[in-house]
Amino acid sequence: MDTIIFIIAAAVVGLTIGFAIAKMMEKGKASKTIANAKKEAADILKEANKEGETIKKDKIFQAKEKFLELKAEHEKVIIHKDKKIAEAEKRTRDKESQVSSELAKNKKLSDQLQEQIKELDYKSEILEKKQSELEKLHKSQVQQLEVISGLSAEEAKSQLLESLKETAKSDAMTYLQNTLEEAKLTAQQEARKIVINTIQRIGTEEAVENCVSVFNLESDDVKGRIIGREGRNIRALEAATGVEIIVDDTPEAIILSCFDSVRREVARLSLHRLVTDGRIHPARIEEVVKKTEKQINEEIAEIGKRTVIDLGIHGLHPELIKAVGRMKYRSSYGQNLLQHSREVAKLCGVMAAELGLNPKLAKRAGLLHDIGKVPMAEVEVETPHAILGMQWAEKFGEKKEVCNAIGAHHDEIEMTTLLAPIVQVCDAISGARPGARRQVLDSYIQRLKDLEDIAFGFHGVQKAYAIQAGRELRVIVESEKVSDDKAAELSFEISQKIQTDMTYPGQVKVTVIRETRAVNVAK
Repeated sequence: MDTIIFIIAAAVVGLTIGFAIAKMMEKGKASKTIANAKKEAADILKEANKEGETIKKDKIFQAKEKFLELKAEHEKVIIHKDKKIAEAEKRTRDKESQVSSELAKNKKLSDQLQEQIKELDYKSEILEKKQSELEKLHKSQVQQLEVISGLSAEEAKSQLLESLKETAKSDAMTYLQNTLEEAKLTAQQEARKIVINTIQRIGTEEAVENCVSVFNLESDDVKGRIIGREGRNIRALEAATGVEIIVDDTPEAIILSCFDSVRREVARLSLHRLVTDGRIHPARIEEVVKKTEKQINEEIAEIGKRTVIDLGIHGLHPELIKAVGRMKYRSSYGQNLLQHSREVAKLCGVMAAELGLNPKLAKRAGLLHDIGKVPMAEVEVETPHAILGMQWAEKFGEKKEVCNAIGAHHDEIEMTTLLAPIVQVCDAISGARPGARRQVLDSYIQRLKDLEDIAFGFHGVQKAYAIQAGRELRVIVESEKVSDDKAAELSFEISQKIQTDMTYPGQVKVTVIRETRAVNVAK
């Protein structure tokens, strides 16, 4: 027991001594650590102070450099502003000197102007004095002239004016005549060139058509079959076709008479079919005529299509194409209407190309200009064919230029486009060809007589002759009543009178002839 206590006591004492020794050792290590820490802290603080001094020196250096840069920039700005101020001051001084010189110059000019005004005033006074003196002298001279001539100033003035009027009238008429001749020469040369070039490029055949067709027969026996029992076949044929059938003593021939070429062609073809077939009776006649009419209508449409294709015209309304086809069976003064329209279309195309216009539009107007001559209904015949054709063209969507050219080619309406006179001229060219159309003798003679009557209506005309088919009027005047100057004036007045009062193709040349003769006999 005592041993255990002793052991325990020894252990406690040992633990106490060990704890004390450990505390002492730990205290020594702590002192040493603190000393080391203090030393390290002193070293760190020393290094920090060195670095701080270095950074401080760097910042101070940078600040000095920045300051120097700002200072240099500021000095540059100040120098630039000083330079601008100096330039502004220089400009101001220059303007001041310029204004001073201008003021001096203006003052000098003002002084000169004042001197000129004074001089002009002086001259004006002198002129007024001279004017008053001239007026006095003029009055005295006029009084002396009145005394010498025995005429007053008003009477002398009236005589002088009359003399001047006659002289001026004669000079004006001469100048007008020369100007007109020169203008006509130039215009005629250009117009003739275009017309001749156009005509030379168009070549067509002309043939006069009649209002009757002759249907040839193989023998006279067929005539009886065509007439039928008591004439029933021929009456049925006339009723179905609207054509008068003349059966006379002409051997192996029957005459078909009708102003409508379409009806006449239907009758001719129907007769040909009936004679070829051999069956001729009223029922068969009606059947054949209906088939022939259908065939003719199809042929008309085909002719219209072929015509517009040949002329290069596109977009034409089907009804207008049919109207073009019907022209084949119409004639105007003996001239086939389709051939005439084709010719006018080609002429219009060539002339429009020469003048720099649209040739396709001109061809269109030329082809359609006479469609009013193939009326779609009989009631429309009362309307002039130009107006009727224009109405159809407007109805079927043609352009305004084409419609105006159709309506104005006989001057029924006013021409508003350049196509209208082209169509009118080309229509006259086509119709005026030798042999192209028939002309009634009475109207031709009447036109010549009217030309001569117009000439006889003027004072001093002794004889008048219309020659060259009415293209020239020669007027012989009395030399005692008409002077040379008056002859030129008379020629002009007669031409204007013809142009105003008459309608004629082409132009009429008026020639006034004044002859003086001095006759003596030597014995």
